[in-house]
Amino acid sequence: MRKILASALLLAVASFVLPAHALDSSGTPVVVTPLASRTTTASGQPITLPQKNLQVLVSTYDIAPGATLPVHRHPFPRYAYVEAGRLKVTNVETGNSNTYKTGDFIIEMIGQWHQATNVGDTEVKLLVIDQVEEGAKNTELRQ
Repeated sequence: MRKILASALLLAVASFVLPAHALDSSGTPVVVTPLASRTTTASGQPITLPQKNLQVLVSTYDIAPGATLPVHRHPFPRYAYVEAGRLKVTNVETGNSNTYKTGDFIIEMIGQWHQATNVGDTEVKLLVIDQVEEGAKNTELRQ
């Protein structure tokens, strides 16, 4: 019984950690590689969705070397995939920082003032996904 349980556990772990293989309709292999699985933001908050009509916004950001975004916050969930570069995100309320590099997935903090700086010598390229209440904006600048 222990061997069966241990085998099942190893299979479950391997299926999450290793790329998943699927087939398209022609039988050609398709590789699915999990990038992230999280239940909290970068600052440890639980991820919750807007309670009203949900709208998904997708955009790209190109941030020049040395550029710093203004202090801002997001009232709704925001996710970013770092396609290129190195980005340092600092929570200005706590002083805590995280640096993200190419291939990292960011689950931004919600309702907390923060800013981001391109700390590399190449452009930062982000693919950003926002989940907002329909018609709402997801960035508030600090005045």
